[in-house]
Amino acid sequence: GTFTIRLLQTSTFQNTSFVDTEGLGLLEDIELGSLDKHTWAIRFHQPWVRPALPRSDWDTIENMIKIYLQKFNHLINAGAMQRDVPYPFVAQCMAGCKLYPNRTSQAFISVGYNGQDFLSFNADNATWLLSQDTNLSRYVQAVLHNYTAFSEIVEILFNDTCVDDMEVFLHYGKAALERQ
Repeated sequence: GTFTIRLLQTSTFQNTSFVDTEGLGLLEDIELGSLDKHTWAIRFHQPWVRPALPRSDWDTIENMIKIYLQKFNHLINAGAMQRDVPYPFVAQCMAGCKLYPNRTSQAFISVGYNGQDFLSFNADNATWLLSQDTNLSRYVQAVLHNYTAFSEIVEILFNDTCVDDMEVFLHYGKAALERQ
């Protein structure tokens, strides 16, 4: 069948110096893991998730998450201050990949702002699309378009790594998926 991995992030920006971030990873409806909101360490929710990948892969993933969240928080706060965005506000991200029975895949990323669709990423041509046309969304879109290294990393992570890791999770989590 078709399977989807989704990574969910909710960041509440209370002010310029405090951001509360929650993260959750799902394979279909199965919770693979979440982020510790204080350390950003991965907490595994299924006994088969940690052994599915080598320890070095989990270390790399955890380090990438930490670097991403630091940069994300800095970028969002800088933009909020520059654009006089009132605090508090919430930024939400959903990213992942879908694997089809014919072994093709599709990556996806969408960003929300205060509960509304804001931006999405077209993985086919590595461009950010507006979900709402506001000064703030156009500003963030321009910043992301100029941040080409980020778009390239996102493209690799969700077009390649996500699918490779999902195939491993499908193997290790086969019994859990069949119980669904």
